[in-house]
Amino acid sequence: MPESITDVAVGVICRPDGQVLLGSRPEDKPWAGWWELPGGKIEPGESVLQALARELQEEIGLKDVQAVPWVTYVHKYPKTTVRLHFCKVTQWSGDPIAQENQQLQWVTVKDALEREDLLPATYPPLRWLLIPERYWITNIGSPEGLTQFMQKLDQAIRSGVRLIQWREPQWQADHDVQSVHAGFIEVLQVCRQHGVKLMVNSVHPESWWSLADGVHLRSNDAMNLTTRPVLPEGHWVGVSTHNPEQLRQARLLQADFTVLGPVLATPSHPDASPIGWEQFRQWASEAGMPVFALGGQSGKTLGMALSCGAHGIAGIRQLVD
Repeated sequence: MPESITDVAVGVICRPDGQVLLGSRPEDKPWAGWWELPGGKIEPGESVLQALARELQEEIGLKDVQAVPWVTYVHKYPKTTVRLHFCKVTQWSGDPIAQENQQLQWVTVKDALEREDLLPATYPPLRWLLIPERYWITNIGSPEGLTQFMQKLDQAIRSGVRLIQWREPQWQADHDVQSVHAGFIEVLQVCRQHGVKLMVNSVHPESWWSLADGVHLRSNDAMNLTTRPVLPEGHWVGVSTHNPEQLRQARLLQADFTVLGPVLATPSHPDASPIGWEQFRQWASEAGMPVFALGGQSGKTLGMALSCGAHGIAGIRQLVD
């Protein structure tokens, strides 16, 4: 008999100060007293965003809710399986007021993750909130380009970039690995000073991965693995993907996020056929984790990317204006 899955629309509501809204489960519902993100079941004939708007008005009194799709995630509880359509709520009217005798709390993501009374399916989206929306990929190319890059790095940090990938295949191919490592360490030190996460591409030696904040696996490297790379606690695993098979592999490896593309034409891969926004929307909705849009991305495309279910945008040239 096919497994029964309940579809649920869930709102991730964050204030400008970064605190997220949690609500307790009412006494007359399963898991009473446990805390979760607000939302509820999608009724027949409703879209995800329609269900979310209705649930947020019925549950916590919010009106004029506007939201964008984020991650669709399947979680199996002992007696039921739920497909959670997490959406980022971008606008609303009114203050959240409990309508179902539940409690409401604004909490920092860090404090929320340390609680032991959260519904199990609430932990993943809270962890995803820690992943920045812009993912800048380096393309220095040689030791001679490092000085100019360091100036651009300062500009990027000032503009709010908080996630960077060290990816220097050309430098590594044309010069000795030691010079690439020296540049990597110099950039890492600056990132550490400013609270910026630095991932290292899997083209570089595995011994570097734990020095950074995680590894970004090339698609072929990811396909050759059967388990998640062993890294220190708190380190991230990202995966480059270009099709549903690679997205499924990223899920198998329990990656923290993926990069999917190229969505639009890009000079870095001139021979690659762009998948376009509609294909990106469909594949991202099936990923089960945050997905960055890659290919032709800039500040001008961020809004479109978010509306299509992207976590954010990734890129080399146009990400830092």
